[in-house]
Amino acid sequence: MSNNLVIAGETIAPGQRMRVNLHVARLYDFTEMNVPIEVVRGKKDGPRLFVCAAIHGNEINGVDIIRRLLGHKALSKIKGTLIAVPIVNVFGFNTKSRYLPDGRDLNRYFPGSADGSLAAQLAHIFTTEILEKCTHGIDLHTAGFSRANLPQIRANLSDPVVQEMAHAFKVPVLINANFVDGSLRQAADERGIPLVLFEGGEALKFNEQVIRCGLQGVLSVMRTIGMLPRIAKRTPDEKEDEKKKTVFVARSRHWVRAPYSGILRSETHLGARVKKNQLLGSVSDPFGGDVFEIRARKTGIVVGTATLPLVNAGDAAFHIATFEDSGAVEEQVELFEGKVGNGKSDRFLN
Repeated sequence: MSNNLVIAGETIAPGQRMRVNLHVARLYDFTEMNVPIEVVRGKKDGPRLFVCAAIHGNEINGVDIIRRLLGHKALSKIKGTLIAVPIVNVFGFNTKSRYLPDGRDLNRYFPGSADGSLAAQLAHIFTTEILEKCTHGIDLHTAGFSRANLPQIRANLSDPVVQEMAHAFKVPVLINANFVDGSLRQAADERGIPLVLFEGGEALKFNEQVIRCGLQGVLSVMRTIGMLPRIAKRTPDEKEDEKKKTVFVARSRHWVRAPYSGILRSETHLGARVKKNQLLGSVSDPFGGDVFEIRARKTGIVVGTATLPLVNAGDAAFHIATFEDSGAVEEQVELFEGKVGNGKSDRFLN
């Protein structure tokens, strides 16, 4: 890959830091819509990593992860190039919507086309201006509207480089996820660019724990692929914490759905271990007369939940991932949440 880097007609030299506006379209009144980008290049050559968020415009945790990343002192020691794209779907972000103005999901249109729909054109611009100029990628997401996700990585774990990046993210749960047609992750794989997708939190909300986790993960990946120096010295307590950390790969996952329409009352929470046939929640009418139980089909860990208590029959209520040892995963989730939630993970952020 050439050491020259040109984005949106701007040349960014080694050792330079620059903000670039990538023009994508105009609004009805001819106001320009631009994707904001910040490029940080080290003086020494190395990997080119893009970190992007808000491909779904209402998934905003990643926006703040990137904001904090760009202000982090570790970037003064960067080797290679970081391309930060905090808001890919600028249309959806400005309207607080997952979708583009025509109702399309941008993450179903990669790699896109220059003369297709608005979604296809935006996907094409991102593919040619960002994706194809990088060696690695991190795509930041949250759950969709009215759902919440436990922090997790979804990736093609059969790729050894992707697997290394996924483990480096240091979240307790990894999901070996199939590719979704038209997704950025699929487009990256077709081009031989290792990419991991981080999921955590819910739409249109900042979750401090998830944001800390995401920032820690991005920095850890940057160290793993050689963009940042590894942490050389650790205290004995930190070394002991590292030994306790284990990453678990889900064997399978499934949604448990509402059997009837009504009001959902949950009896569990994100990260909880549930056993087969355990009560997860119930759906009732407004009077509480008809109550329908929702029970776990398999033993596993709750990695996603509905957050809106009003459900229709068939709506996804609880996302369960199964593991060889669900008890060990639950312990790891509790350890992880304690470290991130009380700020002890800040040692990773130096």
